[in-house]
Order: sequence, then structure tokens, then C-alpha cells
Amino acid sequence: MSFTILHIDSSPLGDRSISRKLTAKTVAEIKAAHPHARVITRDLGSAPLPHLDGLTLGSFFTPPDQRNAALSAAIKPSDEAIDELLAADVIVIGAPMWNFGIPSALKAWIDHIVRAGRTFKYGAAGPESLIPPGKRVIVVSSRGGVYSEGPMKVMDYQETYLRAVLGFIGLNDISFVRAEGVAMGPEAIDAALKSAHLQLGSAIGKAA
Repeated sequence: MSFTILHIDSSPLGDRSISRKLTAKTVAEIKAAHPHARVITRDLGSAPLPHLDGLTLGSFFTPPDQRNAALSAAIKPSDEAIDELLAADVIVIGAPMWNFGIPSALKAWIDHIVRAGRTFKYGAAGPESLIPPGKRVIVVSSRGGVYSEGPMKVMDYQETYLRAVLGFIGLNDISFVRAEGVAMGPEAIDAALKSAHLQLGSAIGKAA
């Protein structure tokens, strides 16, 4: 039985990125449990999807047989991103917190995959997912401060947004792995990574 991992990074920091180190570890450990797994890698940090413009939005709402060459080209990045998502059994997302939210490159990916007619539709009772059930999502979050508890918790628009928007298209089985306080000095970074590695054990166990 085939098994596919979709590995998404959104930090542009390369080797300096904590979220990238953690997503790499996550994917490696899931693959250890599934040696023949296929890994689809999408690096939004180095190759971001285009932000939606009028042409792309127009392509979303034009029937395929009515799209001209420009509309067909505009919709291609969205179709490719959705096809990758639909093929995956596990989605691993690296999501550094930027200004209490997510990087714009990750937001652009979300705008391409949350698409009426492909990943959801509106039925009589409201929105309905078109994504096959059973997919797991692991979001690896790196944060300069501490937002999971304490006075800064009310400013966490990163995790709340991701849970809501992914849940909207039927991806409700989500684990969040947080490396918090990474801007608070070397000791805080070490503590954050140790905590994240412990959280990964639980998240990967569910995914594998």
C-alpha cells in the first residue's frame, strides 16, 4: 500500500531556520516507519506560489472548457498544489510565527488550496469538504516568544488561523509541535528544541 508525505517549508532562512530543522526531522522519522514512502517537497521559502491576482481568481470561477490560454496558465499552480495535497497521507507544514500569524508565502499556498469545487463545496447545510478523510497534518511552529500560555496567548493568530482554515476543508486531524521562545537566547533555544522533540514523538506516533 502506497504512503505519501507532503513536506512544506515556508521559512526563507535556509539552514538557519528552526522550523526547517524540525520538519526535516519529522519527515525523516515518519519515513523510517514507512521506508517506501514517497515524499513530495514544496519549498515555499525559496519558491513561493504567486499571491492571488484578478486573473487567477477569474480562473477559479471559469469552467475548464471556457478558460483561454491565460486563464489555464493562471490556474496551474493551484491545481498542482491541490493535487499534491490530495495525494498525501500526511502533511508536514513548517510554519514560523511572523507578527503573530504566518508567513505570506504560506498564506499564498493556503489561498491556492482552499478552493471551491476542488477542496470544498457549498451544500444545503453549508461548506462540505471534498478532501478524502483520514489525512493527518503536523504543523511545526517556531516562535520567538511564548504564546501557548501566559499573557501573550491572546496574540496567537497563527495556530488558531491554521486550525480554522485547514478544518474548513476537512483537515481536522492536526497536531501542533511548538518550539517557543527561540528569540530569548541560546538556553531558551535549547529548551525549545528539547520540548519540540518530545512533542514530535507524540505527533509522529499518531501519523505513522
